[in-house]
Amino acid sequence: MRWLKFAALNVMRNRRRSLVAVFITALGTAALLLAGGFALYTYDALERVTVRDSGHLVVGTRQHFEQDEDVPLQHGLDDAAALQARLAADPAVRHVLSRVEFSGLVSNGEKSTAMMALGIDAAAELRAKGPFLNLTEGAMPAGATSEASGEGAWVLLGADLARSLKASPGSRLTLLATDTRGALRTLPVRVRGVISTGVPELDRRQLYTDLRGAQRLLGSERVSTLQVFLDGMDDVAPAQARLQAQLPGLVVRTWEAQAGFYESVRALYHRIFGVMGLVIGVIVVVVVASAMASAVVERTREIGTLRALGTLPGQLLRALALEGFILGGGGALLGAVAAMTVSGLLKVFPVQMPPPPGRSVGYPLQIDLDFLPVLHTVLLMALLATLASAWVARRTVRKPIVEALAHL
Repeated sequence: MRWLKFAALNVMRNRRRSLVAVFITALGTAALLLAGGFALYTYDALERVTVRDSGHLVVGTRQHFEQDEDVPLQHGLDDAAALQARLAADPAVRHVLSRVEFSGLVSNGEKSTAMMALGIDAAAELRAKGPFLNLTEGAMPAGATSEASGEGAWVLLGADLARSLKASPGSRLTLLATDTRGALRTLPVRVRGVISTGVPELDRRQLYTDLRGAQRLLGSERVSTLQVFLDGMDDVAPAQARLQAQLPGLVVRTWEAQAGFYESVRALYHRIFGVMGLVIGVIVVVVVASAMASAVVERTREIGTLRALGTLPGQLLRALALEGFILGGGGALLGAVAAMTVSGLLKVFPVQMPPPPGRSVGYPLQIDLDFLPVLHTVLLMALLATLASAWVARRTVRKPIVEALAHL
């Protein structure tokens, strides 16, 4: 404790130089924490979006995941209802949803355009996810299926697709697709709503339709995949292992295996923020080392005097290293407080970010700061400053006493 007090007093001998070192360290720490917090928020947001869209687990045939289909549902799942019941029996499974994926044309009678369609059970999707589509017009079908209601098949159109077809809620369209035998089939549908995905490419082609209507159009009772929603993310690995053991003829994939975009973003951010952290660490080391080098040069004769009075080189090195610890640790703590303040202010006063490439809507800027990453960053900055101080002082404290006393 005495040495720490001694180091603190020495730091205050040149307040301007010490404040510059503390300020730059605080700025670097805050920048590193804010960048890392933004990355964590991005990972968490992408994780939620991916799981909300595909489920925690996806069950399908091996051919579905590894091969292209010559005709729709070529690699689909048979007896989906019985398979859903088996999956739902697992204690961690909350919901199991069927989906039919296909492509084709959608026509208003005068114009036809390509579509990427998903057949869904709207009521089951709403129970599992809540409102999961951004409807700009119309309403989400939430009752019985089209066959039970007698209303015919319905569709939800992407905003640009609806604009291209001059369609709105209540409009009648026709879906055209190749069935499982390669024959062209049609299905009359009624538009129930217009959606915006936030991705222009999807808005030009995306179409949701009733699951039973999609199966009638394709001439098969198969489904493409089953999406499994669990109680939480901690259940993913155990549930995958259990379900894969129960279904050896099928493939049970996790949401991460389905999320190529998520993995790409993580890899990109890791590289960007890794380089950023390295640069900030170098800056902190250089600044603290420069401040301590000036202090050591100015106090060379003082160091010689202390050596003459019997102070050991190791004791002097420890005292000078503690000065760097105070500079680095103090600056890192100030930077952590600044980062947490900014994080809190963003929750009170939201800031909207512009749309990222490939999207048409922005998103709120948020910074997720957890205690352990903040603590590790502060300790790392303090450690770097301590090592930098010890490095620049190592020669001076071991200099011969006579030479140190004669230093000018």
